[in-house]
Amino acid sequence: MRSFHSLDQREILALALALEEEDARIFDEFAEGLRERFPEQAEKFRQLGREEDTHRHRLLELYRGRFGEHMPLIRREDVKGFVKRQPIWRMRPLNLKAARKQAELMEIETKRFYEAAARTTTDAGIRQLLGDLAEEERGHLHTAEQIVEAGVSHSDKAMEKRVFALQIVQPGLSGLMDGSVSTLAPLFAAALATHKSWPTFLVGLAASLGAGISMGFAEALSDDGTLTGRGHPWKRGVVCGAMTALGGLGHTFPYLIHNVKTATAVAVGVVCVELGIISWVRHRFMDTPWSSAILQVGLGGFLVFLVGVLIGQS
Repeated sequence: MRSFHSLDQREILALALALEEEDARIFDEFAEGLRERFPEQAEKFRQLGREEDTHRHRLLELYRGRFGEHMPLIRREDVKGFVKRQPIWRMRPLNLKAARKQAELMEIETKRFYEAAARTTTDAGIRQLLGDLAEEERGHLHTAEQIVEAGVSHSDKAMEKRVFALQIVQPGLSGLMDGSVSTLAPLFAAALATHKSWPTFLVGLAASLGAGISMGFAEALSDDGTLTGRGHPWKRGVVCGAMTALGGLGHTFPYLIHNVKTATAVAVGVVCVELGIISWVRHRFMDTPWSSAILQVGLGGFLVFLVGVLIGQS
């Protein structure tokens, strides 16, 4: 994966074109999915898509004038620092709140990309276009913020809530899910294999702390927040690592109970509570429908638990 600062001017323009093409398609999908229930809001999404397509034409014209017809293949997933966007098919049936939230994050990220790209280029023409597009994306962000249902207000407080979700809730949720789910297999495998609480506790403790350190570093090194607005990398790393360790320790501490059967019963209850909390957070902050949140989290937890049981009994 390439770092943003390693891109040359050709690659920056090629990446900008790829971003605009993707954003235009996403806005068109939002418009089509909301057309029947929210025609007024759907038209705003369609207008955003048309404006992104205009950006693409301007970028393409400049690229041809500077570098000719050949364009390097480079996409957002090839460059470190971009937020991974949720696939449209996972958002169906399409929810207006989720679509607006996704649009706002897209515009924030694209605006930051253009601002950072403009600072790195030495070509005056490219710098001017990138700066202009950054300002236009700022206007798009304002448009996205205004896409609300009738009677629903939008305020700076709501924006602060979304920034909080991006910088704190997302890394915390990622860590909690990993810690709560990934440690199930080694913990319950140890309990069934040894039939003793203390060795099981040590396995769970090691798995939880090891996963916390690993996830913390992985999150901190994933991006520096320049393009995404996700905040300071080490702050995210601490949040993610702490929640990962906490997720595993929650069902590890019951094995301080001497009777392994009682400890296992308590641990299973703790796991159910953890998975319920994760489902609630996904529903509350990630706009995931309750049914999808419970199914995704519950199924994942059950499969990992089943792996631990099968290995522990073998």
